[in-house]
Amino acid sequence: MTTIIFSSIAMLLYLLTAGWLGYHVFKLQLDASELKIKIITVGGIALLLHALVLYQGIITDVGLNLGFYNALSLISWLVALLVVCVAMIRPVENLTVVFLPAAALALFLELIFPTQHILSDSNTIGLRMHILLSITAYSLLAIAALQAIILAIQEQQLHNKHPVRIMQRLPPMQTMEALLMQMIAIGFFLLSLSLATGLMFLHDIFAQHLVHKIFLSSLAWLIFALVLWGRWALGWRGKKLIRWILGGFISLMLAYFGSKLVLELILHRI
Repeated sequence: MTTIIFSSIAMLLYLLTAGWLGYHVFKLQLDASELKIKIITVGGIALLLHALVLYQGIITDVGLNLGFYNALSLISWLVALLVVCVAMIRPVENLTVVFLPAAALALFLELIFPTQHILSDSNTIGLRMHILLSITAYSLLAIAALQAIILAIQEQQLHNKHPVRIMQRLPPMQTMEALLMQMIAIGFFLLSLSLATGLMFLHDIFAQHLVHKIFLSSLAWLIFALVLWGRWALGWRGKKLIRWILGGFISLMLAYFGSKLVLELILHRI
């Protein structure tokens, strides 16, 4: 019962925060300092309640339950947390309009469709570190992917004679692009650590159904490496940079959620 209550309140607060923020961003009626205070207060309460729900659903007597919807909810929570924290020091408040409702949706799915994929307590600390690094890298690169989409829209609107009003709330493109590359660099570093630690604890990639996951994750790593090299060595900007970033994230998304979707929900292999 407490899980249902906490989930319901968290979802409501997520949606209220995103709706309120979206309204004022579109109307251009709010200064940045007031915006940040509101996000911290209401969004922070939602994040805390969401964390309690995750604790109740993931921490079990036999190990960690990282079933498909639990994992989706955990990553959406971490993404929302990162966005709220980064918004305190960087101009990314607009991202919360997308990620907070996404967190509410993931929380709803976790509540309605309980799934199980138990990682037993016998797993080594190194394997748990691999999981933590993977989730953090994915979350940060998800934020970067949305930032890339916003940057693409911003660039398109720059050439539009009648840009939409919300574009006036966005920081300059140079600021957006610099922030994007910082997130890519940190996410790439975490992804590198995740792949390195993962390879240390593999026993039989065929028996563990990990061939496709390793291939797609490695492909994503190569793409993000190319993005960083292209940006710093060749001066890539604009559409070319954005296309490669989105390609890398799609590959990473398929590596994690694509494999979990097929194995757990379709083939029912845990």
